[in-house]
Amino acid sequence: MQTIHLSYPIENAELLPLAGKKVIAIGDFDGVHLGHREVIQRAVENARELGIPAAIMTFDPHPRELLGQEKYARLLTPTSYKMELFEKLGVDCTYVLKFDTALMQASPQQFVDRVLEALGVETVVVGFDFTFGYKGRGTPDTLCELGHGRFAVEVIRPYRMNGAKVSSTAIREALLTGHPPGASELLGRGYGIRGVVISGDKRGRQLGFPTANLQMSENFLVPASGVYAVRAFVGGSWYRAVMNIGTKPTFHSGEVMSLEVHLLDFDQDIYGSTVFVEFVDYLRPERKFNGIDELITQLKRDVATAEAKFAQIL
Repeated sequence: MQTIHLSYPIENAELLPLAGKKVIAIGDFDGVHLGHREVIQRAVENARELGIPAAIMTFDPHPRELLGQEKYARLLTPTSYKMELFEKLGVDCTYVLKFDTALMQASPQQFVDRVLEALGVETVVVGFDFTFGYKGRGTPDTLCELGHGRFAVEVIRPYRMNGAKVSSTAIREALLTGHPPGASELLGRGYGIRGVVISGDKRGRQLGFPTANLQMSENFLVPASGVYAVRAFVGGSWYRAVMNIGTKPTFHSGEVMSLEVHLLDFDQDIYGSTVFVEFVDYLRPERKFNGIDELITQLKRDVATAEAKFAQIL
């Protein structure tokens, strides 16, 4: 899959890779959840039927971040990870359109003329709640009106589960309240983050529970503080693990957040390696212990509880 970064207005589109007619799905698609996949897969199916490329247009940064909602600086799927997921869905090309003041102030007409028309789209596929143009004044109905005679528009109805609409907001809420299984159900896969293993205080090894200290290299949304059963992918293999997200209050009084992963049945030097951590379930809140022995006893319980979770789920 090709990834092309663009800014508004789009100029010299005829010089871009895959110039010419294409089917394009438009949206931020943070999470690439089950509802997003309905939109994307329909675009891919349509493109295959027409014999033309299947493309996606997404935005960076998240539009809501630029509009002042700082929580969207942390994403379910940062851009590079989102590209990986798009490619797995059969997308030929992704246009990453810079969301800046110029794009934010463009009218719906200007967005159609200077973005979609410039790219030469044949069909546009969007979700039922898609908005575009200045202050989100453009709707799917607007898109149909402005595209009449120039391109077709297909609108995908909401994807529902247990009577509720699947949304990135619901997934965020599940993660921030310590409910990974709920997030995974809406995503259609386990939620994960990734980072690079850095040197820590090595206290875990002294306790008999060596941990990999992760430094995130991308702006992933980190779930609620606490202890989790997780799976870790490193060196080409998956390992069962227990992860702590928090400030390690037994040893520190500060508020510096750390991400520590204890891989079970594992004894390798992985400093500098990239680790992808997929959350299986929440085990307990982080808390301060009265001493090392009490902490070690609890860590053993955490491992046993995690093993029981793995036996049930994996």
